[in-house]
Amino acid sequence: MLTLKMIFNLLTDMRMPDEKYRRKTKRQAKPAPNGFTLVEMLVTVFILGLLTTIVVLAVLPNQDKAMVSKAKADIATLSQAMEIYRLDNASYPDAGQGLQALTAAPAGGGAGGAYIKKLPNDPWGRPYQYSNPGRNGGFDIYSLGADGAPGGENENADIYSD
Repeated sequence: MLTLKMIFNLLTDMRMPDEKYRRKTKRQAKPAPNGFTLVEMLVTVFILGLLTTIVVLAVLPNQDKAMVSKAKADIATLSQAMEIYRLDNASYPDAGQGLQALTAAPAGGGAGGAYIKKLPNDPWGRPYQYSNPGRNGGFDIYSLGADGAPGGENENADIYSD
């Protein structure tokens, strides 16, 4: 029950009621809950989903370009090894020998070992192709692109040595 002193305090200077009254009416404070609420968790998951979507959309188109660049670099390396093979053996390997000829030491001793340690696969997991004679004479080392079929456009286009 409100006392006169308490009402007087409230109306005059808005001081808190005296200690006696506070002890009687003081409510027990509930401990603060630990952890996160469901809404906080849903907002966090939503934000992470948005960030992941943005990163994936920014990175995936560049992956195709990177795979094409890797294929071009591999073909350039194989072409250089093929030129060294020709210097040691006076001709390029025939189509039957193919690129496997680069993994064997030359018959005359030449470079002192194999031209390359291991034949790489193209970025799509298929072996590089070799043809002798090539489209413009000499030889061709090429990859059939992402689709693995002759022809194609963009990342599916064939990638040839220059």
